Amino acid sequence: MRLTMMRCKTCKTIQLLSVLALLVAAHGAVGQNSAPMQLSLSQAIDLALKQNRDIKLAQLAVVDSQHKKEIARSDYFPHIRNQSSVLHITDLAGVNIPAGAFGNHPDTGAIPGQNLVIDQGGLTSYTSGTGLEQPLTQMFKIHASNRAATADINTAKIQVNQAENGIALKVRQLYFGILIAQLKQKAAAEQVAAGEVKLQESLQDVERGNALDVAVLESRASALDARQAALTQRLQIHDLTISLNDLMGLPLNTDLALDADVSAASMSVPSREECIRIAQQHSPEIQAAKQGVEKAKAGLSAAKDAYIPDVTGLARYSYQSGVPFLVHNFGTFGFTLSYDLFDGGRRVAGIKDAQTVLSEAELNLTKVEDEVEVQVETAYDKVEQLQDLAGVAAEALKAREEASRVTDRRFEQNAALDSARSEAHAKAISAQASYLEATLGLSLATGDLKRTIGELPR
Repeated sequence: MRLTMMRCKTCKTIQLLSVLALLVAAHGAVGQNSAPMQLSLSQAIDLALKQNRDIKLAQLAVVDSQHKKEIARSDYFPHIRNQSSVLHITDLAGVNIPAGAFGNHPDTGAIPGQNLVIDQGGLTSYTSGTGLEQPLTQMFKIHASNRAATADINTAKIQVNQAENGIALKVRQLYFGILIAQLKQKAAAEQVAAGEVKLQESLQDVERGNALDVAVLESRASALDARQAALTQRLQIHDLTISLNDLMGLPLNTDLALDADVSAASMSVPSREECIRIAQQHSPEIQAAKQGVEKAKAGLSAAKDAYIPDVTGLARYSYQSGVPFLVHNFGTFGFTLSYDLFDGGRRVAGIKDAQTVLSEAELNLTKVEDEVEVQVETAYDKVEQLQDLAGVAAEALKAREEASRVTDRRFEQNAALDSARSEAHAKAISAQASYLEATLGLSLATGDLKRTIGELPR
């Protein structure tokens, strides 16, 4: 087991060093504005998970929930506080003893011999006391609030997992989108070249009288359409690159050189029944709904505990100066009890409200479980359909490559025009882009299925 832990730590260290190396490379590339940043899919996902602001916000929400749990937990312990005061009284009543109040002796005369006024304390009094208060019956309410705080922490952690899964899937979408757009741009460039060749052939045919002027116009329009498609793909690549840089926390103008080898991007998919079972156990949406139920139960428990009287044990050591009939230092020990005899129906309404919240949470859990099952079924159907589509795209690619090879041989034998060869090459590259789009679409659908069942789509 120790060896396994050492291996895990080593893997995490290597992953962290890889991310740091990528960051250094990114800043170096930005500073030089020359060499693009080499990036693979796994490296892009690691960067996004390390630097994405949405994930950092979700992680800070977990820390915030943990601090709130600490605040709720502190109510379990005794509270020690000091209370001091300095008070000045404008007047004192005192004790008046009239002359002869204690008798009139023949030898001494009246006792006392004259009216006496005995002051009670001083005009200025000083008090200071340090006391300890320990909640007793309030422990039931405190326990309920801690249960709610724990549910909030678990919910925040689930939201972190949701954010990580969503960011990883978004990285895959942008990464694959750039690769597809680059290949489509290459196909459009080949189409532009084929259009230029076709235009030249049309001009020659018109000069020889073998074609009408409309053929030239048609060839020119086709060439312009191909050029427009190439520019559109260029703009799309630029937009997707900016979005990917922002997602990974890199400067927006970072040039990226993406690894086109995405053979490792494919992921295994369990059976349909297994996916549903995994989703019921690990889906973030279901787990968050369950935590909502736990928090609602804690709220109902706290509402019922409001009927329990508040009993608090206390101990206090005090010092005073200027207060009559009290020694300077004295101690106080005992209990206090507080109970609301009438609150206008507040506690009853609180219990009813907590019961309603619990019913809503339980109904929401059932609803989310059904929705997740539907999402799994839909995602699995999409994966199966895209598997068939990828197979068709592979067959189409083979046919286009064979047609391009045959056209090249015919051109070598002067049996085909240069425009036909260029057009065949362009169609072959377009078929390659379609196959890549179908393959990566299948990978994205698989990643979305993984995210739905609560797994990281790496």
